[in-house]
Amino acid sequence: MKKLFGFFMLLLIAVTVSAKTPKYVFYFIGDGMGPSHVLGTEYYLGELEGVIGRPNKLCFTQFPKSAFVSTYSKSNGVTDSAASGTALATGSKTKNGFLGVTMDSTPVYSVAYAAKQAGFPVGISSTVGINHATPGAFYAHQPGRSRYYEIGKDMLTADYDFYAGGDLIATSQQRDEIYAKAKEQGYTIARGYDDYKSNGKSAKKLMLYQKDVATDLPYAIDREEGDLTLAQIAEAGIEFLSKKSKKGFFFMLEGGKIDYASHADDGATALNEVIDFDNAIKIAYDFYKKHPNETLIIVTADHETGGLVLGYSGAYALNLKALKGQKVSAERMGSILRRASRARMELRWERVQELLKENFGLWDEIEMTKEDTHELRAYFEQAYATTDIAKRESKLTSLATRAKQMVNSKALLSWAGPNHSASFVPLFAIGAGAENFYGVIDNTDIPKIIKKIAKYGK
Repeated sequence: MKKLFGFFMLLLIAVTVSAKTPKYVFYFIGDGMGPSHVLGTEYYLGELEGVIGRPNKLCFTQFPKSAFVSTYSKSNGVTDSAASGTALATGSKTKNGFLGVTMDSTPVYSVAYAAKQAGFPVGISSTVGINHATPGAFYAHQPGRSRYYEIGKDMLTADYDFYAGGDLIATSQQRDEIYAKAKEQGYTIARGYDDYKSNGKSAKKLMLYQKDVATDLPYAIDREEGDLTLAQIAEAGIEFLSKKSKKGFFFMLEGGKIDYASHADDGATALNEVIDFDNAIKIAYDFYKKHPNETLIIVTADHETGGLVLGYSGAYALNLKALKGQKVSAERMGSILRRASRARMELRWERVQELLKENFGLWDEIEMTKEDTHELRAYFEQAYATTDIAKRESKLTSLATRAKQMVNSKALLSWAGPNHSASFVPLFAIGAGAENFYGVIDNTDIPKIIKKIAKYGK
């Protein structure tokens, strides 16, 4: 009787483990997304409705399981994206700047590689260059994150099924060479979502990039009709990978420009990137609802960028709704001012003020003091005090940067600096095996847990 009871207990355990084994694994990485980025975005959405708090929660913050994740590298308490990407991909620490290798340059292999070896189709995507640090960590092995040509070639060696997002960071000649070899290996290269729908669905292996060659997708706040989005990449990737095998798939999606906007200390742009990242996660969540017992979604970050501070004035207040008036990134605002200068022999202050009002909400949705106006006008006058075009355009760029800082200030949002910090990053999980992510963990734990519960190899 005891033997029979023992047999049934083992059977029950086996069934339980099987029920928690995901077939479909989504691994979302919000590059640079710290706790304040997440909470600040939700507070911003609340303020847009005149409510203090979190009435409109992001999709991923409602996932039932969560954790804090440490991010230090092997060489430093503050990681870079290569070392943190390697940790998130392979479960191994390395020094800053190294990608997919240990401190002594020994290759280490990612959870995506393990999934591929186990017979699962694999997708790797990002809103920045596909051979940038974080996506590269899932397939490349280079003792230098700036070895973009070599990283691009490693992408072909990995031979994954689906690559998407920003184009290769490379010279035109290098890009042409790598894509020629990709086509020889059976890849179809689709330019834009419409091209994917027309020509990419029947491909054996697929690369999906922006319609025109660009190493990054545009910021969400700058997006124009026809631009590829991370949500579209999620839709295309799910559709494409699902057709590859009934076994399931592994799909990594990076919101890479949260980091870029945070390096630029651009509050409105950064929070809009988090919203855009969440829109892609919603696509995966819709898939999860159809396959709740077979899908695992993990959302985390490689590190925090910028030391984002919510409320800094001493007034115990926030005014995040002020960010609503900013309609373009500070980077795009600089381009707008430079183009205006080139288009007119003499650019007047009134025209600059009009552009700042239209694109940043200054003097319109954001109240400006006389001192604010005087300061911005001084930047403009300094720009036109020189006949050197390069110096003039540099000063107009500085004007856009100062205007962005004023928007941040009016929103009572500030940044500790333009670089990474060592703070914890959040993790959120839902689905089969999500219960394995809890408490305070290290970034190297995440791929190890995925590999174990998804049964990628031994």
